[in-house]
Order: sequence, then C-alpha cells, then structure tokens
Amino acid sequence: MNEKIKQNRREFLKKGAQFGLVATAGGVMLTQYFSEPTMAGNEGEMVELMTTEGDLVLVPKSQVEEHHNESAYNPREGFVDKKFVMVVDLAKCKNAKKCQSACNKGHYITGDNAWLKIYKMQESEETAPYWMPTQCQHCDKPPCVKVCPVDATFKRKDGIVLIDNERCIGCRFCMAACPYSVRIFNWDEPKQAELIIDDEPYTPDYCGKPSVKGTVDKCDFCPHETAKGELPFCVKACPNDVFAFGDMYEDAVTNGSGQTFQLSKLLKDRGAHRFMESLGTEPSVYYLPPVDRSDDFEVGLDNYTPNQSVFKDLE
Repeated sequence: MNEKIKQNRREFLKKGAQFGLVATAGGVMLTQYFSEPTMAGNEGEMVELMTTEGDLVLVPKSQVEEHHNESAYNPREGFVDKKFVMVVDLAKCKNAKKCQSACNKGHYITGDNAWLKIYKMQESEETAPYWMPTQCQHCDKPPCVKVCPVDATFKRKDGIVLIDNERCIGCRFCMAACPYSVRIFNWDEPKQAELIIDDEPYTPDYCGKPSVKGTVDKCDFCPHETAKGELPFCVKACPNDVFAFGDMYEDAVTNGSGQTFQLSKLLKDRGAHRFMESLGTEPSVYYLPPVDRSDDFEVGLDNYTPNQSVFKDLE
C-alpha cells in the first residue's frame, strides 16, 4: 500500500483544481482524524487526500464531503489565508453610477439606503472637482466593532467587516463610531418588492434576504460573490474600471475588465492614499488620485444628483 501511495503522489499533484479543494479541507479538519493512511474496508468508497505535512492518506468519501462543508468557509471567520482590498481610481470615475445600481440590485437595496454613494469633491475653488465613490472602508482597526454591545458588527480574518442583522439591536453605536458615515439605518420596512426570497438560511454574508427594519446595513465587499470566485458587484458593473479588487497577500487586484495588476506597484506608482488616514483605522480601500483624467468633470454632471450631508443618517 505504501508503494502504491508513492506511485500515485505525482499523479495526485497534477489534479490542480481538486487539490485546491482538498487542501483547504485537509489542513483544517481531515488531519485531525486521519494522520495515517487508512485501509479500505467496510468504509465504502475511499479517496486519496494530502495532509498539510505532504502525506497521502485514504479516507472515506463521505467523511471528505462532511468535513469539507463544515470547514471550507465560515461566514463569521471568512477566508483565513486572504486579506481583501479594493483600489478606487478617482481619475476614471465619471459618475456613471453603474456601480451603485449594481450594488442596489445585487443586495436588494432601494433609495437612500444605497451602500455605495458617489460624492462631488473639491478641496477649494482653485482646485479641480472630481467624483469620489464612497463605501465601507473595511478597516483593520474598525471602531464600529469595538462599540457594538452584542457582537453584531464583527471583523473577519480576511479583513471584511460584516453586520449580523439577527444580532443587531438597532442601538446605532456603530454608526456614531464610524468616521466615514457609510452605514445606513433601516427606519422603515424595506421596499424590496422584486426580492425573491429563497430557502437558504440567513448568514451575515448572504444577500438573498431582505433588510430588517430597525437594523443597520452597509457595504459588505460582496463575500457571497467572492466565495464563488466572482468580483464584487460594483467592480463588475463599472464601465470605466474605476474599481479593482483582490488579495493583499497575493499582491494582486483585478478590475471589471479582467485586468490584473500588482497591488504594491500600483499603489506606489500612482501615489495611492487612504481616506482619513490620520485616524488610524487602517482602511482596506485605497484611492488613486484624480490626475490625467480622460474626460472633463462636467461629463458626469448629467448623472449627478446632489447628495445631502454625508452625516444625514446620524441626524
């Protein structure tokens, strides 16, 4: 049996996609149960897996399915080996608002409850105006998490900050603590007539359920899409590739057109900055300055509806 395992090692490593799946399960759960090769007996169909130590083991297929489903992805833990980041190129934003409409549709949001808003920015009368998409910054040191009394707002290991609406009591402490004013409060029953509610159970990262009156909402970085290998709704919908999304550990971000960039080089070459950096929240959203724009600011005015104060939700 040992000789057979050695012969199959090379062939096993060639199964790229399959290996990626079993490695995730094996590293978390399977090695706790199968530290030595298991002989096929009355266990039914057996499959070969590789442990984190690089050893091949035989395990019942039923056990692989059970433990993979439990350990591969936990909505409150996230992807433990990733750190998600977003890059926003202010030079490309034309206020098309396709990002906002896609986010609204994907999360069944309506009206003033939009999680992503686009603001007209201008530092002074002498400087050029520009458009700035603004959403949750998914801070590494989120003040909103610290003040939540019921652990409804929490930060995952992959950097995403989420809200559990089943725990939220509507105290709005998180809204008061957020310096970016990107959270919204559901004062009324959500007007989501087109929502098709499925039978999937609620999880904090799942967008197939309606918002709940008396709770807080915000941008979630679309983890339900990321889990499927997709980009967030705003990234895919933007016609001007304003957004790029990716994993800091991989040092790569990808825009809606499918172009992938080296994150560290992009941030340095373009002089990136983070919103309100001096606050020490360490956001996961990086902004590229609005220089060398291809269109004048006025091009986007037809799509621009002046917003009221960004602090409206706190009044």
